[in-house]
Amino acid sequence: MVLDARMVRAKPDEVEAALRSRGLEGSLDEFLRLDEQRRALQARADELKSFRNRASSEVAALKRSGQDTTELQARVRDTGVRIKELDTQIEELEARAAEILLRLPNLPHSSVPRGSGDADNVEVRRWGTPRQFDFVPLPHWDLGPALDILDFERAAKLSGARFTVYKGLGARLERALINFMLDMHVDRHGYREVFPPFMVTSACMMGTGQLPKFAEDMFKLEDRDLYLVPTAEVPLTNLYRDEILSASQLPMYLTAYTACFRAEAGSHGRDTRGVIRQHQFNKVELVKLTTPEQSYDELEKLTRDAEQVLQALELPYRVVVLCTGDMGFSAAKTYDLEVWLPSYQDYKEISSCSNCEDFQARRANIRYRPDAKARPQFVHTLNGSGVAVGRTVAAILENYQQEDGSVIIPTALRPYMAGMEVIPAGPQREE
Repeated sequence: MVLDARMVRAKPDEVEAALRSRGLEGSLDEFLRLDEQRRALQARADELKSFRNRASSEVAALKRSGQDTTELQARVRDTGVRIKELDTQIEELEARAAEILLRLPNLPHSSVPRGSGDADNVEVRRWGTPRQFDFVPLPHWDLGPALDILDFERAAKLSGARFTVYKGLGARLERALINFMLDMHVDRHGYREVFPPFMVTSACMMGTGQLPKFAEDMFKLEDRDLYLVPTAEVPLTNLYRDEILSASQLPMYLTAYTACFRAEAGSHGRDTRGVIRQHQFNKVELVKLTTPEQSYDELEKLTRDAEQVLQALELPYRVVVLCTGDMGFSAAKTYDLEVWLPSYQDYKEISSCSNCEDFQARRANIRYRPDAKARPQFVHTLNGSGVAVGRTVAAILENYQQEDGSVIIPTALRPYMAGMEVIPAGPQREE
């Protein structure tokens, strides 16, 4: 299940209001209709089972007294057939109702601002001041090719639109950022590094909420139950699918680098220049498994962990809390980190940090036992980009460019670039 079916049945008006705030008017109507039918059939089936039990006892008593039981036994057999028919109908109704719940998003936390889109998101804080240029800065989609470190034309030759080839110092910059982010999250923030497969099963995609609703946005292997990962959130969270953890294991901090693959079927024409919205991109992900009591404190910490990457690179950014109408499917609350990009003269998302509460844990059946005698409870899952690597490359190129076409390398990144301080102007020498 996505949502707790018992809660939906007990508080349909509250759940409907919460879904309405996410732009889903009347989304419970069909579920409630099916559930009412199921309950009516279940009541009838229970009545018949009770009759069958009583009649079976009566048959036994009549046989002991030597009386004819032919008619009563026939009624018991007919009742059994009818019970089987009702049980089949009930199973079908339950499956249809469960499918509806699987396609419904998480309910927003009470602190999430109500709204219909990104215009209703609320800024929380800013860090750094956008640079004022005394020359006309280039967008990264022009600057990268001019330096011969990003090659969009050859990427299109290899793979089609919305791919990038990183070359020379561009490839090195991308690799440096991955290692820099992983080291920060492992050494300073206490995450455990994982290097997971880049392909996962449909059960994993179901567990974190990509399936069934967003199948068209995923890349699936033909004739195989395998999908390319859209984010490391999927394998990291599903590491503990169908497991019961101990309270001593929580909170659990995990981080991973993966390439990410997204068809993004509904995003044609949006941010398709440069590396902002690609079918394949690199990302360092942060995932936490926590108790319900810890999860919102851990969301604040996770967000700060992602922010420290941008602070270390001295990239101006802001933090916004997403409104109900702009949150992702699995999230109960989300902070977006938006980095300043001169080419847009605006802030663009570079990380989303979300608390999914028990939404994913219910789907993936991830539980913990508060103590040795307690019944297992669902964990809360959190995730966030720590951060998107390609967009960080774009932000560095645009914010650190110089009038002569060179690009200064951020101080914190220089140890990962063999001490190099600048990407010199002009096409880079072929390695």
